[in-house]
Amino acid sequence: MGNTELLNQIEKEALETYVPIIRRETQSFLKTLLAVQKPKVILEVGTAIGFSALLMAEYSPSDTRITTIEKYEKRIPIAKENFRRAGREDQITLLEGDAAEILKGLTGSYDFIFMDAAKGQYIHFLPDVFRLLAPGGILLSDNVLQDGDIIESRFAVERRDRTIHSRMREYLYTLTHHPELTTSVLPLGDGVTVSVKQGNDSV
Repeated sequence: MGNTELLNQIEKEALETYVPIIRRETQSFLKTLLAVQKPKVILEVGTAIGFSALLMAEYSPSDTRITTIEKYEKRIPIAKENFRRAGREDQITLLEGDAAEILKGLTGSYDFIFMDAAKGQYIHFLPDVFRLLAPGGILLSDNVLQDGDIIESRFAVERRDRTIHSRMREYLYTLTHHPELTTSVLPLGDGVTVSVKQGNDSV
């Protein structure tokens, strides 16, 4: 299933300006998860220029509400303009600022959370993301394998990338050993994890 003309145009603009967006195979997988889950309330950590938020809006039920978080000031106006172009301003709420702080202040629950922000921060976001994930909800995390680096020894990784490498390994370990999450790690795109929160309220 192809994307809408506007999504194709935004994807083209992103590639031309070197803005990272989710890869095609990850897009297909995301659409499949949305078709299965039919989420009503989505949280996205990492808006960039709004491509994935718009993709989720397009392939979720029409009454789905999306909250997305972005701190990079140059991308925020572009994302807002893209939401306007798509006529989705009322459906998508963009929260501006540091996700670590914003997540702490969020309440309620989300039945689908998409983690697509700075990879080294995933482990720091996880406690609040887990708290906000509804029982039976899905957490999808993108870019977890770093082009295969994550399975290498940390000494095989360039020194400047070692902090991200160790934090991502900790994140993957935490997800796969969490007593209330069932997680699969998939070699799609740059690696994704799918975690499902146990369907009860005993947190």
